[in-house]
Amino acid sequence: MGDEINMNTLKKSMIAFLIPVIFASVIQSLGQVIGIIVVGQTLGDDALAAISAFFPLFFFLISFAIGIGSGSSILIGQSYGGGNLPQMKEVTGVTLAFTIVLSVIAALVGGIFTEEILVWMGTPDNILYASTLYARILFVTLPITFLYLVYTTFLRGVGDSKTPFYFLVLNVILNVILLPLLMFGWLGLPEFGLYGAAYAAVLSNLFTLILFIGYLHKTNHVLKLDLIVLKHFKFKGSILKNLLRLAIPTSIGMVAMAMSEIAVITFVNEYGSKATAAYGIVNQIASYVQIPAISISIAISVFVAQSIGSGKQSNIREITKFGLTLNYLFGGVLIVLACLLSNPLLQIFLNDTETIEIAQNLILISFWSYVILGHTMAISATMRASGTVLWPTIFTISSIWMIQVPAAFFLSQYTTLGIQGIWLAYPIAFLTNLIVQFVYYQLAWKKKNLKALLVVERSQSHGPKKGIETTI
Repeated sequence: MGDEINMNTLKKSMIAFLIPVIFASVIQSLGQVIGIIVVGQTLGDDALAAISAFFPLFFFLISFAIGIGSGSSILIGQSYGGGNLPQMKEVTGVTLAFTIVLSVIAALVGGIFTEEILVWMGTPDNILYASTLYARILFVTLPITFLYLVYTTFLRGVGDSKTPFYFLVLNVILNVILLPLLMFGWLGLPEFGLYGAAYAAVLSNLFTLILFIGYLHKTNHVLKLDLIVLKHFKFKGSILKNLLRLAIPTSIGMVAMAMSEIAVITFVNEYGSKATAAYGIVNQIASYVQIPAISISIAISVFVAQSIGSGKQSNIREITKFGLTLNYLFGGVLIVLACLLSNPLLQIFLNDTETIEIAQNLILISFWSYVILGHTMAISATMRASGTVLWPTIFTISSIWMIQVPAAFFLSQYTTLGIQGIWLAYPIAFLTNLIVQFVYYQLAWKKKNLKALLVVERSQSHGPKKGIETTI
């Protein structure tokens, strides 16, 4: 009876954590969609294609921040679950130092070689100049974006999904306000056109980051940027080693995904700027469809990490099982709605009939498989929360580069499917990845014991200190 009550409480805690994460993803995607709509409806398909051409490259860079955040949240979650708060702050300081160095390097390299990279990607000539200038603005401001993304990930590691949600709402509101002001030169401001969208994103991130850090100080949050964190603002070998052991495979996996999108868009670009625009729009809609899978995987990762840190290994199976149930329930509903309403959805963004038709085919062919992707992400999140990141990453990379990219190339170049062959490669890769991840999860990972799962040593305390919100 006690175990049943404990699991009911745990499920309620997961849902309470999950709701802000889902709404945060919805609002974040909504902010991006508003920008896309404004650009597409006012500046036309070429401007929209210019943004779409850069998206895979930007995702490539953001992948590093996602990997760092993912690795640090595991260390923070396990430290917090075990009551080891000094170590949690140490992880925070080392991660921030590493994030700044990495983002500066990425900004310099990306800013210098923007045009060469876009040319290599096969960006159509009619949008190359616009894409280059748009991309360079976002490249040189990567340190702001990286710090914002990583720091909000820290909070989720301790079970706080509300604070990142509140500030994401603020970020989107600022972006929506600044977007028309900078694009069209309202209120006497310079008229930047397409590039105003990039400036709006950068400024909203900067203002939000400043207010976010100030709020953590004012509320005395456990992860505030205090002197203890700043004292560890350095590359400490033991922490950095654990962080990189978790972050590098995750980052490599994300980079492999981003590189595959770059490869895919080079195939798409061969069909012209209308196909590029269609691909970019569907990516925006897909970001909504993937929200349940991504949010649930975040929740699973946080709760499994805290369960391991607190020695409650028996909770892991139920956490994963509950996450999978939510994935098929919420993800399935969204996918059905997206497919049924694909035409009116696309008309919100686009006016051109040919572009809409290309985009609609992509939705109908590939979207059903995102629930399969969600299943894979749930299993992978469970393993990653325990520090098992290498094999899930290998499986993901292999499914992308040995299945998806070759399939997209072959089906689009050597069959009568044409561009639809590119779309079909997505479900083929998702199904392959699920099969190999599930086999490894059942036959190898489940046999590990709790000591093997623990990345950081638990302290002698019996849990988080008084006054710190816990989700377990």
